[in-house]
Amino acid sequence: MQIDILTLFPQMFDSPFSASIFQRAVDRKLVGVNIHNIRDYTHDKHHTVDDYTYGGGAGMILKPEPIFEAVESIKSDIDLKEGIDIVPVILLTPQGRLFSQQIALELSSSSHLILICGHYEGVDERVREHLVTDEISIGDYVLSGGELAAMVVVDAVVRLLPGVLGSEASLLDDSHAFGLLEYPQYTRPPVYRGWAVPEVLLSGNHAQIAKWRREQAVLRTMKHRPELLDKTNLCLEERNLAKDLKQS
Repeated sequence: MQIDILTLFPQMFDSPFSASIFQRAVDRKLVGVNIHNIRDYTHDKHHTVDDYTYGGGAGMILKPEPIFEAVESIKSDIDLKEGIDIVPVILLTPQGRLFSQQIALELSSSSHLILICGHYEGVDERVREHLVTDEISIGDYVLSGGELAAMVVVDAVVRLLPGVLGSEASLLDDSHAFGLLEYPQYTRPPVYRGWAVPEVLLSGNHAQIAKWRREQAVLRTMKHRPELLDKTNLCLEERNLAKDLKQS
């Protein structure tokens, strides 16, 4: 997968993309990331990327010209090299659809992604209308810019790529992988300060362990994110378990 990110602050991406799982994915050529400074696509001596809003109002908005030219330049290189017709162009904005594990899975099937980090009071509406193919928000709050949101999206997507994680089974156990929060996990020692690991996890009975984990996932989801259960396929026993917890 190739990911191109348009930003006013390219230095913000130096550290997050040069450590841990992500760096290993880059080293193994499972993903490539190019960071583009939007200012490089301006044509005036001051490298102007923003201007006042027509009609008045507080703050500045990003101009359309450098964003269009940056995306078109990236897409022309992609087309030249690989003959790809459609590349998702995603604007990170509070007005976008709320990011989720399902959207991360959807994006992970693309060979290329272009992410535009909004800033200031937003972008010229013509960018939305005629350039981007998708808009994504990582939550109902406002950040100073789209850079942190882009990092979140990229991290969630890249870890879904085949070969990135050491064990593909890790993906199946993640919170939200099947609509539930992850079950409790323990490691050695079996007893710490009087707090013991649940006996079922020490039993070696894999069927019972799987059943316990599923029940705990349901209980944890019911306690912390009950709205998720409405979108999750639960068996009758699991729904009764959630119902009992709700009534208790």
